[in-house]
Amino acid sequence: MFAGHFGVGFGAKAVARQVSLGTLFLASQFIDLLWPSLLLLGWETVRIAPGITRVTPLDFVHYPISHSLFAVILWAILFGATYYLFRRFTRGAIVCALLVLSHWLLDALTHRPDLPILPMGDLRVSLGLWNSLPAAIVVEILIFGFGVILYTRATRAFDRAGTIGFWALVVFLLVIYCGNIFGPPPPSVEAITWPGHAQWLLVAWAYWLDRHRHARPSNGVIEGRRKRDDLS
Repeated sequence: MFAGHFGVGFGAKAVARQVSLGTLFLASQFIDLLWPSLLLLGWETVRIAPGITRVTPLDFVHYPISHSLFAVILWAILFGATYYLFRRFTRGAIVCALLVLSHWLLDALTHRPDLPILPMGDLRVSLGLWNSLPAAIVVEILIFGFGVILYTRATRAFDRAGTIGFWALVVFLLVIYCGNIFGPPPPSVEAITWPGHAQWLLVAWAYWLDRHRHARPSNGVIEGRRKRDDLS
């Protein structure tokens, strides 16, 4: 899942309006941002196997540090605690932690049974939505679209950059998603890792975008841009 994770990040703005979209993206994609580095280090393993599912040709052979449930829970606690340490915002810390955990839950919906529960052991789970291309696309686009709607209801642009930058980001994410779904299999593992690192640019884009949008009123309180740190 790609667009769905970003959709959850967009949608989380509705419940944590003081948190920058960049931080929400970072949390929702955190374990996939770790994964390419772990591949390059040789600590985790993926194999290109066209046809292994209808959606992706990737066979996730070994990724206990980034994607075992036990490790993801630890990453979630660490992320939330780090956010709270710097921002002292309890709701934001909880939302960030839940976003990290949400990544595993969405992967468990889509992957074939390859998600480990513990870093050690053979127990792996998943519901296998990727075995149906139409169903996978519908579910992911619904999650993404709902998240985008929640974000637009939670924020408004105060300049052209806030409007154009937002819709450009939405379209760009969808273009990448379509490329992942309908494009050819990657020629090598290296061709996976470097674009994977490029996702940091999407996080940076989200931080920039959030500086050009106000949080809309919530519970009768106006949360203007200057009420929060731009990079909170």
